[in-house]
Amino acid sequence: MADHQGYFIEDLTVGIAEEVSNAVTDTMIEQFAGVSGDDNPIHLDEDYAANTMFKGRIAHGMLGASFISAVIGTRLPGPGAVYMSQSLKFRAPVRIGDVVVTRAEVAEIDLEKKRVTLRTTCTVSGKAVIEGEALVMVPSRA
Repeated sequence: MADHQGYFIEDLTVGIAEEVSNAVTDTMIEQFAGVSGDDNPIHLDEDYAANTMFKGRIAHGMLGASFISAVIGTRLPGPGAVYMSQSLKFRAPVRIGDVVVTRAEVAEIDLEKKRVTLRTTCTVSGKAVIEGEALVMVPSRA
């Protein structure tokens, strides 16, 4: 890969995968709330969150999902790729201090349309917290 160019469609094969790890912090959650406008107290207020089914604050689901965007935009396929769609299944909460391992793996390649389907997962301590599938347009060498 060049500095500002990710994989080309011709360079991909089914099974190629990339992953990144992110430790979730209180600051991340507060900043995400500010940027997104989602100030649900389950994310920001420990007293409120303690009385929910989660028994404490949890990160925004979309904060975790944004880690998928980072893998796609920076690693696989990387710079030059265009994110077209994403399905998400939220399996478990993410909490402050959790290390989220986000993985994208090539599941299908459509050379004619220059699109790749990626299997996307976020795990904490080996347990899936988010699962989904992304469709990405990938540049061609041609």
